[in-house]
Amino acid sequence: MAERLNERKKEKILVVIPALNEEEQIATVVQQVTEQVPEAQILVVNDGSSDRTEQKALACGAKVLSHPFNMGYGVALQTGYKYAWKYGFDYVLQMDGDGQHDAQYLRVLLSEVKEGKVDVVIGSRFLREGGYHVPLLRRMGMLLFGFIASRVSGQKITDPTSGYQALGRRVIEFYTRDAFPGDYPDADVLVMLHRAGLRVQEVPVAMRPNSNGRSMHSGLKPLYYIYKMLLSIALNLMRKN
Repeated sequence: MAERLNERKKEKILVVIPALNEEEQIATVVQQVTEQVPEAQILVVNDGSSDRTEQKALACGAKVLSHPFNMGYGVALQTGYKYAWKYGFDYVLQMDGDGQHDAQYLRVLLSEVKEGKVDVVIGSRFLREGGYHVPLLRRMGMLLFGFIASRVSGQKITDPTSGYQALGRRVIEFYTRDAFPGDYPDADVLVMLHRAGLRVQEVPVAMRPNSNGRSMHSGLKPLYYIYKMLLSIALNLMRKN
C-alpha cells in the first residue's frame, strides 16, 4: 500500500521539444535528454516537418505530436503545454530540437524550479564566461527587449529569447491560455508572467552554434519581429489581468 501511495506522489516531468525539419539532429537530442533525465517523458512536437523528423523521434522512443502543417514556434510549444496540463505533469522542461541546447543543464533548470522559489527558470547563454556570439542585428534586438523586460519586471533579464526553460505547474496552466503568442514567445511573455505575479529566474547555460544555418530570425524577419514584439508588449501592458 505504501509503495502505491509513493507512486501516486511521484512528480511527473515532461520534456517538450518543438521541431521543424530536424531529422539530422532530433535523434541525438532525444538520446541526450534520455541520458540526463531518464525519468522524464519526452514529447517532440513536429511542427509540419517535410522530412523524417517524426519517424526519427519515434524510433528513439519519444512521443510525437505532429501538426498537419507549419503553425509556428509558439503554437508548437503550446501544444506541448496543453498536453502537459491535460495529463497532469508537474514540470515542463523545454528545449529546441536543433541541438543548440546542451542537455547537461536540464537538471540545473529542473532543480531550480523544484525549489519552489520561482515559477519559470530560463537558461541564459549570456551569463556564462565567454558568452555566446550572435549576429549584430539580432543581438541589438535581444538587448532592446531584454532592457524592456528588465524595466517592466524590475529584474535583470539577459536572454529574453531563450527557449531553454523549466516551468512549474502554475505556468503550464498559464501558457495554455489564448493570450500565449503563436509565433515569437519572447519578451512579451516575460511581461505577461510579471503582470500575472509569476516569478522568473535566469541561470547560466551553454548553447552551441546553430549547425543547420536556419533561423526564425533570418532575412526580413527581424524587422517583423521587432514590430510584432513592440506591439505585443504594448498590448500586454494595457491589458487588464
